Amino acid sequence: MAAINNHKPTDYRHRDRIEIKRALLSVSDKTGLLELAKALSDAGVALVSTGSTAKTIADAGFAVTEVSQVTGFPESLDGRVKTLHPKIHGGLLADMRLIDHEQQLAELDIEAFQLVVVNLYPFMQTVASGAKGEAVVDQIDIGGPAMVRASAKNHANVAIVVEPTRYDEIIDALAHGGTTLLQRRQLAATAFAHTARYDSAVADWFARELSSQWKVEAGQSDENQSKNPGFPPALTVTGELVNILRYGENAHQPAALYRSVGEGSVSGIAQAKQLGGKEMSYNNFVDADAAVRSAYDHTEPAVAIIKHANPCGIAIGSSSEADPIADAHAKAHLCDPMSAFGGVIAANRPVTEAMAKQIADIFTEVIVAPGYELAALEFLLAKKNLRVLELPANYAREALEVKQISGGLLVQSPDEFTSLNIANWKLVAGPKADAATLSDLAFAWRASRAVKSNGILLAHEGASVGVGMGQVNRVDSCRLAVDRAGHRANGSVAASDAFFPFKDGVEILIEAGVRAIVQPGGSMRDQEVIDAATAAGITMYFTGERHFYH
Repeated sequence: MAAINNHKPTDYRHRDRIEIKRALLSVSDKTGLLELAKALSDAGVALVSTGSTAKTIADAGFAVTEVSQVTGFPESLDGRVKTLHPKIHGGLLADMRLIDHEQQLAELDIEAFQLVVVNLYPFMQTVASGAKGEAVVDQIDIGGPAMVRASAKNHANVAIVVEPTRYDEIIDALAHGGTTLLQRRQLAATAFAHTARYDSAVADWFARELSSQWKVEAGQSDENQSKNPGFPPALTVTGELVNILRYGENAHQPAALYRSVGEGSVSGIAQAKQLGGKEMSYNNFVDADAAVRSAYDHTEPAVAIIKHANPCGIAIGSSSEADPIADAHAKAHLCDPMSAFGGVIAANRPVTEAMAKQIADIFTEVIVAPGYELAALEFLLAKKNLRVLELPANYAREALEVKQISGGLLVQSPDEFTSLNIANWKLVAGPKADAATLSDLAFAWRASRAVKSNGILLAHEGASVGVGMGQVNRVDSCRLAVDRAGHRANGSVAASDAFFPFKDGVEILIEAGVRAIVQPGGSMRDQEVIDAATAAGITMYFTGERHFYH
């Protein structure tokens, strides 16, 4: 049964910046936890936590209250029951804009939270490790998603953080009197997308297990499934007709847009809300999806400019800039301004007024983002031909990718960077990269996935400076990347989506002044390539994985 809300709009008090007085922390990934705990403690924030998170915080010497002390109920059933309690969820869901809710909390002796930091049990990592059965089921988080969704729903009052990379934003907010409404909305959007991906992964695992291992255990073994247990014996793709498009890739091709429905469906570019501009075309949807995919490969504020499903530029905004997303767009556009004419722009953060003004004199087909500042929206909607799309709050990508071929379907798991760990890269040539170079290499490696193979991407200071895409050999891709970068190739870093089969491609990059290269490795002639880099004195890392994009 849905909640009943009899409140009038006038009952709600406006809340923008909210001081953080009480925080709930419960994380599986402890990265950055103690730095955050220290900042919160130093700011006088009361910390509430549970399990290993509470122990980690307490062992570091910070005051923390166990959840069981709040609820008056011990953790039980092997930790399955701990946070699912009114004393916790009342503090997460109370809408403090309402005097009535404030009074109810006082009557019920419940304290409100202003910050919740949660990341979920490592379900995907457990599956990837090869674990089976109950070992995987135990890693299906219940209380975590409930806290995330509750806090995200109540973003008017609570900031929800699900990624350690966002801790700096909270630490900064402490110094400025608390979180803003815009910031909490952005965090909520990230949180809903996070739980959507998590739930999709769980649903996908259950579907696979039901059709394979559990069948085997029930005596319903199928030889083909035993050989290839990861995929169901039958696949159904269901969609509902949304719109008849003007035409497909070309004017003589009829086309339509369908939205995914049913079990396992997610909300993506097909569910985006069009706020203004001309009707979307088939090619607009293809490029918009590629742009969003590229922008959301990055956790920092990022912008991708795409044309014909290839990047004209990708960049992340500097945290030192007053407007990081505007900074990201400016740097992305600078990569290839000529190609960006008539392109599609995607941002992984709400579009600001400053970013909107930068687009003013650039002919752009589509802009898509998770939200827009009011001033930005007013500005963009004045451009009658610009298609303005807002992503759904629960934007996510499918757990399985499906591509039609004649007579059938190809199915694969998506290529994601969820487990990217540069500490696992192997240094094979030159000196160890300094922090700035390593940061550029990591950005280039992420960004190279957006480039049609054979892909080469040159980058500098968190922005692409030259892109070589879609060539039938890697040498031509290198030449194209260097040519597009011009003088900016000198001092840049390079990423290659697959190995260099010969040294000639690397030699082109070296001659252009590239200072470091990251690539998968794995060629029979790796040593030849390593020797070329060593002779030139440049740094080269092997990642051990490739990122083809066809």
